[in-house]
Amino acid sequence: MFSAFEWMMAMRYLRARRQEGFVSVIAWFSLLGIAIGVATLIIVMSVMNGFRAELMDRILGLNGHVNVYAQVGTLQNYDEKADIARTVPGVLSATPLIEGQVMATSEGQARGVVLRGIKSSDLRGRQMIADNIQFGTLDDFGADDSIVIGNQMAQRLGVSVGDKITVISPKGQPTAFGTVPRMRAFTVAATFSIGMFEYDSGFAFIPLHAAQIYFQMPYSVSNLEVFVDDADNTRGIGLAIKDALDDQVRVFDWQKTNASFFNAIQVERNVMFLILTLIILVAAFNIISSLIMLVKDKGRDIAILRTMGATRGMIMRVFFLAGASIGVIGTLAGFGLGLWFSLNIETIRQWIQSMTGTELFAAEIYFLTQLPAKVDPTEVLSTVLMGLGLSFLATIYPSWRAARLDPAEALRYE
Repeated sequence: MFSAFEWMMAMRYLRARRQEGFVSVIAWFSLLGIAIGVATLIIVMSVMNGFRAELMDRILGLNGHVNVYAQVGTLQNYDEKADIARTVPGVLSATPLIEGQVMATSEGQARGVVLRGIKSSDLRGRQMIADNIQFGTLDDFGADDSIVIGNQMAQRLGVSVGDKITVISPKGQPTAFGTVPRMRAFTVAATFSIGMFEYDSGFAFIPLHAAQIYFQMPYSVSNLEVFVDDADNTRGIGLAIKDALDDQVRVFDWQKTNASFFNAIQVERNVMFLILTLIILVAAFNIISSLIMLVKDKGRDIAILRTMGATRGMIMRVFFLAGASIGVIGTLAGFGLGLWFSLNIETIRQWIQSMTGTELFAAEIYFLTQLPAKVDPTEVLSTVLMGLGLSFLATIYPSWRAARLDPAEALRYE
C-alpha cells in the first residue's frame, strides 16, 4: 500500500533539521500528549473497574445477594423458611440472621457497631470471614459470651483476643426507675480483616441464640440472608423465593439495595472516560498543527517532488505516514505505560508514600485498604483503537493540503 520511497520521505520529514527544530518539538509534544492521554485513560478506567469489582466482592461476600424479611415485624419459623429457600434453583445458602445497631465500649473507648447474630456453623461457612481471620479462631465462636469483631474495630477499642467488650443497645429495658439501656459483656474470640474499612471497623458477630436473648427475639430473626450462584440474576431468584414461601415475605436483592451506590460509580466511570478522551483529542489537534506547519515548511520540497513525477497520492501518503507514525508510536507507548502502571499500581503507591511521607489512599475515605486496579481487555482495546483512529483522522486534512499544493505557486514564493 505504501512504497519504500514514501516511507523514506515520511521518516526523513520527522527527523527535522536544525532550522526546522520547532516543527520537530511540536511533533514530539504531540506524541507525548497521545501517550499520556492513552496511558491515563487506561489507568483511570482500570482503577474504576477495580473499585467496582472490589466493592462488589466485599459487599456481596459479607452481605447476601437476596434478603428475605417478614411482611410485618420479625421473621417467624425461620428454619423452615430457610429450608424452603434452599430448594429454589440457583440458591447456594440461606442463613437466619439477627441484625441491630449497638454501641461497643472498652477501656473508655466507644464505637458504633452493626451487631449480627449468626449460627456458628454459618459463620464458618462464610468464606469472606473464615478465610480472613487475623487473630484467634472461629472454633471459640459459639459460647453465649463470644464475639468476633473486625481488626480495625479491635484497634480502635484497644482490645485483643480474650479481652472483653461491653455492648450497649439503644433499645432499653423498662424498669421501675425508667428505661435502662441493655448492656452485656462479650469476650473477643477472633478478629477478621476483609480489606474493607467500613466492615473491618463497624461489624461484629455473636452467636444467634445469644443475639435472640440480647435483642429479645427468642423465636424469630430479623431476616434470611440468601446467597445465589448468579449475582446478576438475583431478581428472578428473589421472585422464585417469594413464590416458594407463598408471598408471606418481602424480598430485596443487592441490586435494589445498592442501586444508587453502583449507579454513582457507573456515572463517574462514564464522565471520567469522556474527560480523559479530551486529552487524546487535544493531542490529535497538536498533530494537525504540527503537520500543517511541516507542509508549509516543506512547500519547496513538495513542489520539487511534484515536478519530478510524484503524484498527489504519493505526496498525500508521505504526510499521512508522517502524522500516523506520531499517533501510532504515541498510542503504543501509552498502551505499554498504562498497562504497566495499572498492573503495578499498589507497588507504585507504596513507593510514592515512602518517598513523600504522605498517605495517598486513606482507608477511612475510600473504604479499601489497597488501591485496586482491574484491567479490562475490551476497554484497553477500545482506548487503543480510539487513539489510533483520532491520530489517523488528524492527518487527513494536512495530507490533503500537501497534495493540493500547486508546484508553480510554491516555487514562485520560494
